[in-house]
Amino acid sequence: MRHLKAYKVEEVAELLHVGRDKIYELIRTRQLKSIKIGRLRRITDQHLADFIASLEPIDQD
Repeated sequence: MRHLKAYKVEEVAELLHVGRDKIYELIRTRQLKSIKIGRLRRITDQHLADFIASLEPIDQD
């Protein structure tokens, strides 16, 4: 099994250089997936990679 890293919302905000509220907005609008563990919200490295890939421009040949 592959080991996943699960980031706190604040860690993802810091990685992406955006505010914590922006990360919660992306989660709420389902642009960024996350998981809940009890009351804690976590974003895995796979969720983050999928989100970043969704932002990459599509080749318009």
